[in-house]
Amino acid sequence: MNFEISAELLDLRERTKRFIAEQVIPLENDVRETAHGPSEALRQDLVARARAAGLLTPHASVDMGGLGLSHVAKAVVFEEAGYSRLGPTALNIHAPDEGNIHLMELVADAGQKERWLRPQVQGLIRSCFAMTEPDDGAGADPGMLKTLAVRDGDDYLINGRKWFITGAEHASYVIIMARMEDGSATMFLSDMDAAGIVLERNMDAMDRCFTGGHGVLRFDNLRVPAANVLGEVGRGFRYAQVRLAPARLTHCMRWLGQARRAHELALDYATRRRAFGKTLAEHEGVGFMLADNDMDLQTARLHIWHTAWLLDQGHQCNYESSRAKVLCSEAQWRVVDRCVQIMGGQGVTGESPVMRIFTDMRGFRIYDGPNEVHRWSMARKLASSVTPKDAATPATAPAAPRG
Repeated sequence: MNFEISAELLDLRERTKRFIAEQVIPLENDVRETAHGPSEALRQDLVARARAAGLLTPHASVDMGGLGLSHVAKAVVFEEAGYSRLGPTALNIHAPDEGNIHLMELVADAGQKERWLRPQVQGLIRSCFAMTEPDDGAGADPGMLKTLAVRDGDDYLINGRKWFITGAEHASYVIIMARMEDGSATMFLSDMDAAGIVLERNMDAMDRCFTGGHGVLRFDNLRVPAANVLGEVGRGFRYAQVRLAPARLTHCMRWLGQARRAHELALDYATRRRAFGKTLAEHEGVGFMLADNDMDLQTARLHIWHTAWLLDQGHQCNYESSRAKVLCSEAQWRVVDRCVQIMGGQGVTGESPVMRIFTDMRGFRIYDGPNEVHRWSMARKLASSVTPKDAATPATAPAAPRG
């Protein structure tokens, strides 16, 4: 594995870093940022700036108008974009659009790409991905999928409810995961303004960094033409893995930027703030936390790069992406939590970005599958990889122990 960064990628990293510092961070306290994420007006402003800088949608293919970044290159650029909570929105690499763009590039047909993907890559429209359901429906267990699609002539009728659908408000199209009558799953594409789609409400969430917030959707006899099936009927769960494995990793990339920023702010504070005759950083209790931050950041970065390299080599990486998601989300969370502690009162108020990073990042251990589910899945795969040795059967039963 060669992780040497090319001159071209170094230049792209520096351009991204300057863009975030000069064009994005000054907008972090913009009045157009709402309780449910950046408003559409703010998003369009940010996207226009990234477009002018030649940084828009860098992960998309060159044919679609992107820069065609490899997974390792994404790790470098996405970390820099994630340094600001608005950076992923500006570069059009935020969730769920980043994952949807990846999925559409691999699975959508030519007509679907021209209708939905190309304008999305251009930053003109957004999308959402509707899989998670309330009540007894699909969540961590996709096998509990209840939203039902029934064939009706040349169309499908879809009925069901979804919730925690990130970016639903003001999205132009939706990818819907629905169960078929035979129990398989299929993905469908629909314009969000189609009759039969109802955005019931936006959920009040701890995070406020995702454009469009997290919505509750209802499908009432939504009619979807068969031509709008994404990929093949019955292969929805397979396509979900195509989308989710890289998407877990890009979450790690973006949040690494936020964790690094929190650490740099805490380090600066600890070298300026004095207590008991010396700076906070000179006290072992604080100095050790800063050292632990550095180790957690570097461990997360190397794990991201390693998994990205495997993806670039063509590996499916479902296991590796689960491992990266758990390791990075917990390491990055430890970093931000320590930063709040180091900064004391400044860490729990809006006087510093650290408080917002803290509240935005907590959900990362839940997004794209709770860490406990990933651990459970990993444990099953580890156990199944072991070939049990044949136990020797004694010819006679052992004697009973003497009392």
